[in-house]
Amino acid sequence: MDQRLNPSLRNQQTIKTPFEVCGRSYWSGLDVRMRLQPAPANSGIVFQRVDLPGQTMIPATVNQRVEVPRRTVLVAGTDSVDMVEHVLAALSGMQIDNCLIQLDRGEVPAFDGSCLELIHLLQSVGTVKQKAQRDQLVIQSEFQVGNEGSWIRAMPNPLGQLEIRYSLEYPHPSIGAQQLNYVHSPTAFARELASARTFLLQQEAEILRQMGVGLKVTNREVLVFGEDGPIGNRLRFPDECVRHKTLDVLGDLMLAPFDVVGTIVAYRSGHHLNAEMAQQLTKLFHSQTNYRRQAA
Repeated sequence: MDQRLNPSLRNQQTIKTPFEVCGRSYWSGLDVRMRLQPAPANSGIVFQRVDLPGQTMIPATVNQRVEVPRRTVLVAGTDSVDMVEHVLAALSGMQIDNCLIQLDRGEVPAFDGSCLELIHLLQSVGTVKQKAQRDQLVIQSEFQVGNEGSWIRAMPNPLGQLEIRYSLEYPHPSIGAQQLNYVHSPTAFARELASARTFLLQQEAEILRQMGVGLKVTNREVLVFGEDGPIGNRLRFPDECVRHKTLDVLGDLMLAPFDVVGTIVAYRSGHHLNAEMAQQLTKLFHSQTNYRRQAA
């Protein structure tokens, strides 16, 4: 049988050494210090609020997610960590499965709207293979969540890869319709997705500022599209917007703590549908795991 149809499990990984990075958060505008530390096998990605009395631990799983517009927020009890999708995408991009992320605020640094700086830091410290194998879900049949206006679909991938095909349609002449086919690997992520930045329209940015959020965000930290294109900024790719949406899919799928082997096709999908797909994948993984245990 073709080995590509039965992809082998890989070993879990963590980072070699701890490191810190400081920056300003998008929504609150506060300065935040983020420290990434190696973590044991099977511990997963966990955020820790070291600024709180109990230093709350918040696992990066889909069950900890709450619905908040425009971003991914995780909670544990009354404590939360905001806008985690870019950090999770970077960890997914580097195939880092176990990491403790300590924060002295309730939101991660915004960087420049992408996760390029974080990728460079992760590459500089390196990774360590661990003895335990990474769990894996091989998609064997097609299913979909969403509606006609926006949806995300999971399909088998005969080459044993994780492939994401994203179609973006945005009501702006400088964005319009964009498509991207992406095959996931650390090399491909660093080259094709890591530098793609968050974007929004000028009128959307003005509404957010009127609401009192994002007041310290500049046009250097997010792509703001005016009538003639990005304001005070330049695109890194002609299709940078669809690349960032693909990055978001990867970050949100990291809330399902296993490798996905399959093709994910997304049409105008956002964080809500991405998380719904992660939830369905998690349910499928547990059902397959229970079936294997019963069969044994």
